[in-house]
Amino acid sequence: MKIIIDNKIPFINGVLEPFAELEYYPGKDINAEKVKDADALIVRTRTKCNKKLLEESSVKLIATATIGFDHIDTAYCNTKGIKWENAPGCNSGSVMQYIASSLVFLSIKHNFNLKDKTLGIIGVGNVGSKVAAIAAELGMRVLLNDPPRERNEGSKEFVPLKQIQEQADIITFHVPLNFDGEDKTYHIFDEKFISKIKHDAIIINSSRGEVVSGEILKKALLDKKIKGAILDVWENEPGIDLELMSLVDIATPHIAGYSADGKASGTSMSVQALSKFFGLGLDNWLPGNIPEPTGKNISMDGLGLSKEEIVKKILYSTYNIKNDDLTLRKSPETFEDQRGNYPLRREYEAYSLSLENVLEDIVERLIKLGFEIG
Repeated sequence: MKIIIDNKIPFINGVLEPFAELEYYPGKDINAEKVKDADALIVRTRTKCNKKLLEESSVKLIATATIGFDHIDTAYCNTKGIKWENAPGCNSGSVMQYIASSLVFLSIKHNFNLKDKTLGIIGVGNVGSKVAAIAAELGMRVLLNDPPRERNEGSKEFVPLKQIQEQADIITFHVPLNFDGEDKTYHIFDEKFISKIKHDAIIINSSRGEVVSGEILKKALLDKKIKGAILDVWENEPGIDLELMSLVDIATPHIAGYSADGKASGTSMSVQALSKFFGLGLDNWLPGNIPEPTGKNISMDGLGLSKEEIVKKILYSTYNIKNDDLTLRKSPETFEDQRGNYPLRREYEAYSLSLENVLEDIVERLIKLGFEIG
């Protein structure tokens, strides 16, 4: 058996070697010639799994170590009997951490309290649901929009897009990329969208670059039709719009889901998918020895601080989003290298808190977010 693997997928080296011949390549370099005699692929979003790649191949299974799967031509795979698996929810905690850091950053830069703001979440799957939970813990009013879920579950929990446009101070997108149909998300952020939102709204996109029209967003920022934006994903990655980058509050190189925990989860789900398909006996495999974060033990004296200030300081101490922003601005041409060599980031569960003068309800809130209390 032969397996082709994206060489930036972590924690996988040595795991499948006893079972197959393995070849590791950069995702963008995986081509038809390389996969011709492969039985399986383990990829990320940079490998387009379509007819051009697969037509002459013997590939039976594609596992992508990502939530999204728009880089896989699923219709083609289904007609050719090629099974495909994604990793739903694998990096939801990582994206939640990214959005939490974004919210903290925005509240500092624009000098507002999060408890006074309304967050509109478009797309309430694994990621959107966790974002909603942490926003609520930060005291924000939360509005949820998810037409597919609303059709299946009823409208009690959800609001129309129009309500988010009219009422949300911050709007964050957590949708798959759909180019057509009832739930089309391609350029959902367009001129019509802009015309209906608050003039001081802030946009966050960490889903797919094409969900937001870069040209429309750039014009809106230049014309002061919105207050600001945070972009982790971009149209035409890795060749991003440098003028747009100069206008947004935070610019990062598609790394919202790149915590070590999220990567480990995506890898384990891919390995388990291969194991179940080929009978390898690794159905419950999990990566071991994920590195500990620097500053694992966080001390906080809450004397004189508000509840919001305490929580924000702790969240930001696990991930300062400005560092990733500065790195991209300094060297946008190394967008792909920054993704491939992203520094260690751990989620809240990896941290232990030592707290003084912090009320019990705040402690409970932090435990709910995943922190260990020392």
